[in-house]
Parts: sequence; structure tokens; C-alpha cells
Amino acid sequence: MNAIFFSLVLVAFLTAAWRQVQWTGEGISPMDALSQGMVQSAGGAVELAIGLVGVMALFLGLMKVAEEGGLLTVIARLIRPLMVRLFPQVPADHPAMGAMILNFSANILGLGNAATPFGIRAMQELNRLNTRPGTATDPMVLFLAMNTSSLTLLPTGVIALRASAGSADPAAILPTTLFATLCSTTAAIIACLAYRRFFPFERGPEDAVAADVAPVVDQSLPEAGKGYPFAVSLLALMALIALVPLTVLYGSAIAPWIIPALMVGFLAFGVVRGVRIYEAFIEGAKEGFQVALRIIPYLVAILVAVAMLRASGALDVFVHWVGAYTATFGLPAEALPMALLRPLSGSGAYGVMASIINDPAVGPDSYTGFLVSTLQGSTETTFYVLAVYFGAIQVRRVRHALAAGITADIVGVFAAVAACSYLFA
Repeated sequence: MNAIFFSLVLVAFLTAAWRQVQWTGEGISPMDALSQGMVQSAGGAVELAIGLVGVMALFLGLMKVAEEGGLLTVIARLIRPLMVRLFPQVPADHPAMGAMILNFSANILGLGNAATPFGIRAMQELNRLNTRPGTATDPMVLFLAMNTSSLTLLPTGVIALRASAGSADPAAILPTTLFATLCSTTAAIIACLAYRRFFPFERGPEDAVAADVAPVVDQSLPEAGKGYPFAVSLLALMALIALVPLTVLYGSAIAPWIIPALMVGFLAFGVVRGVRIYEAFIEGAKEGFQVALRIIPYLVAILVAVAMLRASGALDVFVHWVGAYTATFGLPAEALPMALLRPLSGSGAYGVMASIINDPAVGPDSYTGFLVSTLQGSTETTFYVLAVYFGAIQVRRVRHALAAGITADIVGVFAAVAACSYLFA
């Protein structure tokens, strides 16, 4: 991250400096634009984190209710056969398993803000198994890469924006989003397995001792390690697969129900299991509040660097050079800034998508409109995820996490172009 952070800042500064030398005195100077972009993005990072406080307090509060009621045990046992194979270093009865599963579930339903608190909780639990504090472990890298690929059945936010832009079929991107995220998630898993040999996890004598010591396990999940019979897990997987055509047919109708249903469902489960839901919710919300405040410095750093890249004009120059070539492969120049910004800035990419689909010359139901909508719904803000998730546990050596995430992003873009070209070109 040190090299990436410095490279973004340096490229932005040199670009702005070159434009400043050539400035004729008309309008705002390039260096002034760069300064304003830095200050505004720093303030925006804090506003983003403050806005995230409420969301994290809400969903970590609900997660605490679910945890005390034993829901994480049920889910962990249900998904255990798959999760054990993907994360062999994590004990099946460790609370990290339940948190990761809830995070993946929220991402599948397109609930980005809801997934973040679960993801941070999972990283905190994975860090309890870390024998090298400050260095990302293999499970951390794989979990983060799968987050950046973000397998999605129901991109609720994008569907809502398309509807507001006057789309005749706001949910038409469901099949393209599912295909793109399936490809990017597969690529993320393969990339993690392939790249880790080039970024070995440094071990020392204390690791041999640690291997003989039983990991810390949350006693609220005493039965999770046993797992359900394979037939039960297979039945649950078939039920999940059966949801795919339902989301394609009724995605726009289902979307408004998801978050309220999560709230009622988690609390009702707690009541049935005899949990003091109010006290448990408050306890989890306190933790969410503290975590949201702790990530502010990391957000400021990455968002300021990205804003400098945009304000300096470096991003525009790159788009001008490359856009003519990518158009021949189904990625028009209008959509290229979206593909480039999505891994760097979620708000920036969201703004680009909104401006494109609201442009009367393009519209939400054109090929470009479908493509940028699919890109928004099928890729994640990789640098934001790295900054937030690793920042929450003070990990500075991210190993191959960035490389795996970027690989998944690239595959996701190509898959989105292929799917949209096939269905909408």
C-alpha cells in the first residue's frame, strides 16, 4: 500500500505541475484545482465515515443479536463443507466463519453497506488467529479478494438508480451482473491460490508453538464445528440456486423488502431464542461505532489520493489515450472512466454511472447504459475495501491481496463486456 499510495499522489502531482506550467491564466489553475480536490475529498472521507457510523452500528447490533441467539452457529454448520475447503486454516467453529458467511450473504443480496460491518467483524476475528500482527494471512487475503469480486444476485442500489433514470426494465442487469460476479469471484479464488507462492507468509519459531495451541474460539458457537449432514447442506445449496431465477424475474419487487426483513428476522430470531435483544443490540452497536471512527485515517489517505488523480487530469489523459482501443472490444470511451474508477472510488464511479444513464443521448437502456450499470453492480471498490478492512485491524503488509483484487476486477470488467455484448449490443 505504501508504493500504491505514493504512486497515485506522485502521478497526480506531476500531471498537475505540467499543466500548471502550460496554464494560460484562464479559469482555475491546475494546482488550485488539485488543492481544492484534496481538501474536499479529505472532508468527504470524514463525512463518509460518519455516515458509516450509523449503518455499522445498526448491522453490528443485529449481528450481535444473531450471534447470541445462535444463528451464526446454524449458518456456519450449514455452509461448513464449502467454507472448510476454502478456508482450511480457520477452525469451523470459530466466529470468523459466521461473520464471513453473513458478509458474503449481504454481498450476494447487493447490500454493500450491510456487508461492510460483517466484513470488518470477520477481519477482526481472523486477526485473532494471526501469528504475525500487521501482516495479512492467507484467509484474510482470500476473504478480501472474494469481497472485491462481490458475487451478486441482486444489485439493489443500481436497480433503484436505473428506475429513477426512467429505465423501462431496471432489473434487466440481473443476469449480466450475476455472470460478471461469478467470473470475478472465480478469478479471485484462483488468483489468491496462484499468487500466494510469490508472497509467502513469513513464519518464525513462535509459529511452531502457536500451531500446537488451540485457537481462541467463541464459546457461543460450541456446535458449529460438527456441521450438518451433507444432504442438508446440499438441499440448502439447491434452495439458494433456486433463488437465481426468482431474482431475475422479481428482482425489482424483492429489493425494497431485504433490509426491513433482515431487521425483523434477526430480532424475531433473538426473541424466539430468549435473547435480551435490546441489550445485545446496544452492545453490538457500540462496537460498530468504535470501528467506524477508527477507519477515518485510512479513508482520508486513499480518498485524497484518488481525488488528486482525478483533479489533476491524469485520469482524463489516460482515458483519451486508451478509449479508442477499448471501444473495439466493446468498452466504449464513455464507459472507460467507470471501469477505471470503480476499483478506486465508489462515489466517483457512482457519479459517472449516474451521469451516463441520465444523459438523454445515452440513457439507461442503451448498450453503454447497461454496461456501466453492470460494472457498478458487479465490481467492488478494491482500494476502499483494502483501506477499511485492513485499517480496522491495523494490517500494513497486505501481501498479494491487492494483486488478487485487481485481477478479479479486470476479469469482472471483461465478463461484464462479454455479457452485455451478448444480450444488449
